[in-house]
Amino acid sequence: MSAQPASLTSPGGSSALDEETARAELYGLLAPLYYAAPGAPLLSALRAAVTEAPAEGGFLQEPWQQLVGAARAQGDAAIAQEFDRLFGGVGKPEVYLYGSHYLSGFLNEKPLARLRTDLDRLGLARGDTMPETEDHIAYLCEVMRYLIAGDDAAVCNLTAQRDFFATHFQPWVLLLCDALQAHPQARFYAALAQFTRAFVAVEAQGFDMLE
Repeated sequence: MSAQPASLTSPGGSSALDEETARAELYGLLAPLYYAAPGAPLLSALRAAVTEAPAEGGFLQEPWQQLVGAARAQGDAAIAQEFDRLFGGVGKPEVYLYGSHYLSGFLNEKPLARLRTDLDRLGLARGDTMPETEDHIAYLCEVMRYLIAGDDAAVCNLTAQRDFFATHFQPWVLLLCDALQAHPQARFYAALAQFTRAFVAVEAQGFDMLE
């Protein structure tokens, strides 16, 4: 897992290269925010981020502004406590972050096995230091980031991105967003869920254009 994205700018770009960089960075932002309570450097960067998109009225502009605003409205400790309240604790968490839970109702089930098969095909594997299973949303975001920004063109291409997204990400991530936005104690993470929902919609639309 990476600690934070390379940079934080308002979503949007003026060229294909800019767009691909922005996509990779947004996956790189989602990953650490979902993986652990965000540290001070990441939250400071998020609070200082530009909130105006290059093109007025961009689809991600409003949810991005809401996310940055939610970070600015709460202190580091409050956001950390919210993360622990929603995703931590002993036993069953308030909100699950694992695809298998939403796809099968259980953890460590067939969706995870299929994911591991596809990761092996891509030459990817979970690091020894990562305690979470590969169907954790943060891990999937890191895979998408790699498929966008990686150097191996045989693996890191739009077809691989589309297939991985459609198979392992899109079928359940909106259910996670629903759970977060419905939770009465979610503030920062409700805003993150709304941004995630908007970003997934943009990604899905882009991949549909490849058909």
